Amino acid sequence: MQSPAESLRIGHGYDLHRLESLSPPGSGRPLVVGGVRLDSDRGPVAHSDGDALLHAVTDALLSAAGLPDIGQLFPDTDARHESRDSSEFLKEAGEQVRRAGWVVANIDATVILEKPKLSPHKAAMRSNIASALDIDSSRVGVKGKTHENVDAVGESRAIEVHVVALLVRS
Repeated sequence: MQSPAESLRIGHGYDLHRLESLSPPGSGRPLVVGGVRLDSDRGPVAHSDGDALLHAVTDALLSAAGLPDIGQLFPDTDARHESRDSSEFLKEAGEQVRRAGWVVANIDATVILEKPKLSPHKAAMRSNIASALDIDSSRVGVKGKTHENVDAVGESRAIEVHVVALLVRS
């Protein structure tokens, strides 16, 4: 019988992207969170599509499995990742986690964004994450928080995401 230390793994993922006016005149890309394009006049400055939620989920899974992080697997210095859909990163991470002998038990995500509000989109975000990982959406939690007008996030100049992933040995 395996001990819990051998059969369970927890990983934490984090991402932060600066938000700017959309291009042109700014450098921001359209705001995509959890694979959902949100109506916003500001978006992430990023090499890929800048989906901070999917980036943080990807890193949480890779961390839990003891694999290289998102920056090592999909470096922003590689032209192949320019404007790339972050769901591709998540799908690849999910495959690597499975090959390493792990199953995603659950994912818990907190997205900190002043506006727009995430409530109308959380079910779609959960579904997109679950679909990319081939798991049931009941195993994915997404919460939206604000920073109450404090610091760069609260002033709508950034998006911040924290994710915890639990893996179990397959």
